[in-house]
Amino acid sequence: MVPYVPLWRRIRQDILDRISAGILKPGDKLPTTKELAEQYDTSGVTVRKAIDILIESGVLEGRQGIGVFVAGPPQQTS
Repeated sequence: MVPYVPLWRRIRQDILDRISAGILKPGDKLPTTKELAEQYDTSGVTVRKAIDILIESGVLEGRQGIGVFVAGPPQQTS
């Protein structure tokens, strides 16, 4: 029997898989929460949980009022 995996974890893994496959590249903007919720047939809250965890882990970066993007390599500061 396959163990139950919460939908937010499946969404998180799907986004990670798309990044690993090169479908999503550093700097790419993700669809809106509403669009992702429709794509995964779930609520915005579920999508936000997956996105927030990916932001906290540094995989994605949120830009207030602009959107969520795939994080690039660390920026060099001079």
